[in-house]
Amino acid sequence: MTTDLFGPVRLGPLTLRNRVIKAATYENAARRGEVTDRLIDFHVRHARGGVAMTTVAYCAVSPEGRTDGHQIVWRDEARAGLVRLTEAVHREGAAISAQIGHSGPVGDPRATKMKALSPSPYFNPQAFTRTRQATRADLTRIVAQHGAAARMAEETGFDAVEVHIGHNYLASSFLSPKLNKRNDEYGGSLENRARVARDSLRAVRDAVGDRIAIIAKMNMADGVPGGFWLDEALRVATWIEQDGSVDALEMTEGSSLLNPMYLFRGDAPIAQFAQAVGEPVGTAIRLVGKRFLREYPYEDLYLLEHARQVRAAVRLPLVLLGGVTSSAGVQTAVDNGFEFVAMGRALLREPDLVATMARDSSARSLCIHCNRCMATIYGGTRCVLVEPQGR
Repeated sequence: MTTDLFGPVRLGPLTLRNRVIKAATYENAARRGEVTDRLIDFHVRHARGGVAMTTVAYCAVSPEGRTDGHQIVWRDEARAGLVRLTEAVHREGAAISAQIGHSGPVGDPRATKMKALSPSPYFNPQAFTRTRQATRADLTRIVAQHGAAARMAEETGFDAVEVHIGHNYLASSFLSPKLNKRNDEYGGSLENRARVARDSLRAVRDAVGDRIAIIAKMNMADGVPGGFWLDEALRVATWIEQDGSVDALEMTEGSSLLNPMYLFRGDAPIAQFAQAVGEPVGTAIRLVGKRFLREYPYEDLYLLEHARQVRAAVRLPLVLLGGVTSSAGVQTAVDNGFEFVAMGRALLREPDLVATMARDSSARSLCIHCNRCMATIYGGTRCVLVEPQGR
């Protein structure tokens, strides 16, 4: 085995202790937009378990950019708690990243009490509401808020920010021809549709310079007909590289709005979602959930083939996401030119998996990809097959 799989590696201005990043998996552990002991405990467990960097998910750049009413928004009231969080993770020897962004049409106005924004008016069947088309003034404000969020992340001790431009959140929804029907400078051509994403990333770079690392989490494919696909993703990735606005790209897929299982693969937890949300929505999920939660076969490293095409197109460091479950998977990623890997569900099952793999090259995750963890976001994200901790 390559001896440096679990040795130090550079990410922009950082030296990470290994190549494994805890992927953003929404914790639902903040309350009223502020850090809680439970949120700190969640990330400390992963830091103690050996990851190089843990990612706090998700921190909205503006109040209407949340996907629920409890999520952290970058405001002064959250500052002290964020410092407590970053200091606690640093004490375990790990770095910490904040996932920042704007939910756009994925936002739930029932929770935020604010209208969700989108490139063009859209009826969200999950929230049973119609979105509001973002104005030029909205977009100018949101781009600036990305910069302000990154600046506050730096001030409160974060080592990196991960800018969310995937999963049909706001920037990703502008990239999608299916969701973006505009005929102004934000619609039509790919260059126009990429404007929100590129402007947001440049605002982040302008705000923090090279003092903290910047990662962009970007879709390779939405997984829906008429959406954003790999051919366009390759062009956008090259533009972002030319802009010099990020230190690494984390490649992802799927649409939280239209096809979430395209990212997760494996079992679709329809019964668990129906139970978690209560009635009458639960009955609707049981009746029509298969139309939304489509099942795709799971296999290790399931995004590798698409991500290899991005690897061939850019020289930027890349983070491989999707089905990394073992030392062998990390080795395959490195052999294919990926500098980092991101692990999500496997670490929910075993927060100390990285330390275990570093000791035993034959170790692999116990995760069975049942995806029942997805439905726990309503009460605190966790693996349902292990005893809850820090609750």
